[in-house]
Amino acid sequence: MLRIVFTVVWLLLSAWLLIWVGEGLFGVDQRESVLPFAGDDTLGAPILIGVAWGLLLTFGGMTSGLGRRKRVRGEAQIGVGTIVELSRTGLTVNDVPQYDLYIRVSPTGADEFIGQLRMLVDASDLASLQVGVPVPVRYSLSDRDTVELADLSDPSVREAMLQWRIDHGLIPPGQVRARTSGTQVPASVLEVRPTGQRREGQSELQLRVLMAPDGAPTWEAETTVFVYPQAVPHLQVGAPVWAFYRREDPQTVAVTIEKEEGR
Repeated sequence: MLRIVFTVVWLLLSAWLLIWVGEGLFGVDQRESVLPFAGDDTLGAPILIGVAWGLLLTFGGMTSGLGRRKRVRGEAQIGVGTIVELSRTGLTVNDVPQYDLYIRVSPTGADEFIGQLRMLVDASDLASLQVGVPVPVRYSLSDRDTVELADLSDPSVREAMLQWRIDHGLIPPGQVRARTSGTQVPASVLEVRPTGQRREGQSELQLRVLMAPDGAPTWEAETTVFVYPQAVPHLQVGAPVWAFYRREDPQTVAVTIEKEEGR
């Protein structure tokens, strides 16, 4: 609503200035004007209106950027998108820059599309929003211009991210049952070795971990995990992690860096 008001006022001021300039160039009697506030012997009104016009042009553009729609229209669906472009808009609010994110979404049973999201991004969050990084999104097939980031605390969103990792081979087939229906317990990294394999921008690490269920004997297990390069420091020797396993197969383990709530 505020953006509409700014636009209407700016258009009225623009029309006033255009008529004033036209009268100055082509008017026969410069002492008469059809415009209000146009005095016979002063430039005060045109100057003030010109300043107001410029301020509205600048502030209206900023307001338009901040007010850009961030929520999708229609029935929202949950999925995983990949960032294909990230660019600054030039606007900064409280020292936090604004970015345009272009995200490729591949819906099941429908053509992929690229949606846009405009948001303020703090420097601490920028590393997780780089080109090629998958992000959970909400989208609508009837509104393909816009996407919004989904909340990872939502179980359905976590399930979508997990399924994306399975579909893209980031969780080996042998680990799928442990990861999806296994018991989650704390563990520690005993040994780590890069395998040299990369997939979806992530590097594969071979781990030996010490499984440490609460109130139960510990044991060692070997596993592999795909992680982004910036997450490798969290998987060094001695680092605490979380591991999933099934009681009938304690040697098949799937590792995560953070605890998954509700498991």
